[in-house]
Amino acid sequence: MSDVRRTDAVLLLVALVWGSSYLSAQTATAALPVLLVLFVRYALSAVACLGLAAGGRRGPRLWTRAELRAGLPLGLTQAAVLVVETYGVAHTSAANAGLIISLTIVLTPLLDRGGRRGPLPGAFLAATGVCVVAIALLMSGNGFHAPRSGDLLMLGAALIRAGHVVLVGRLTSGRAIRPLHLTTVQTLVGTALFLPVAVPELPELGGADAATWAQLTYLALFCSVFAFLTQTWAVQRTSASRASLLLGTEPVWAVAVGVALGGERLTALTGLGAALMVAGTYWGQSVEREHRRAPEPPPSLPHPVSEDPVCPSTTSTSPPSTARTSA
Repeated sequence: MSDVRRTDAVLLLVALVWGSSYLSAQTATAALPVLLVLFVRYALSAVACLGLAAGGRRGPRLWTRAELRAGLPLGLTQAAVLVVETYGVAHTSAANAGLIISLTIVLTPLLDRGGRRGPLPGAFLAATGVCVVAIALLMSGNGFHAPRSGDLLMLGAALIRAGHVVLVGRLTSGRAIRPLHLTTVQTLVGTALFLPVAVPELPELGGADAATWAQLTYLALFCSVFAFLTQTWAVQRTSASRASLLLGTEPVWAVAVGVALGGERLTALTGLGAALMVAGTYWGQSVEREHRRAPEPPPSLPHPVSEDPVCPSTTSTSPPSTARTSA
């Protein structure tokens, strides 16, 4: 498998895990307060990351300055994504949450203006348009009605996530940053942020049943540690726009999980929307790959001294001290 295909496969796996996270988050927040769920998710993630980082320690210093400088702001933006997203999924359906958050695929290219090859071609925007149509069909197929507060929160989460994906690319591209160590910093930042507000609600953990703890563990180890780690690894090897397109298959997996585990019914519109999402994603990533591989235009050079006999500067009347020598 080529490096490009391997990176694509990893991003698709992340999309699958995140697609399943909405049902888990909705189940967990039905049993525990949102901020407590987020604290436990981050705390378990931090313990797992610290264990992995300590076990694989190489060199005299565990974290480099570059990893700390990137991890602190990325920890803040990732925490912002999760808090808005978790409140959103607590006030809307899991299917709607997975569908609305996929609008990240449209927002990311608009924010990703740091490329050296100019704006993305129109075909890429057309591919994102196909994905938007797919989202509309998926929403219709699952009975999407007037926007609720949770739906509006998920729109905000999509915007913040798009900014986070772009920031990951800009802060890690071309730098010697280890994904595991960067992810560890992010989980520690999130744990520190949610600890003060979760302390009064910690006694409620004693009444949580095994199913709730299973959901919290899944959210921490798979939807956080695995997803954050592999997303960072993959974005370092591709562009933010390409990563966003592949992660945009998340609503397809959300619908699949809903049908398989949540008892939701797959309608004709849902099936058509899922097919369009896959087609739009594949088209968009192909356009983006060709755009990224295209040779950069040569830099403009100053024109050499004209050898036209009409130009006085090239005649024998020029002073010898200013004459050019030819190779």
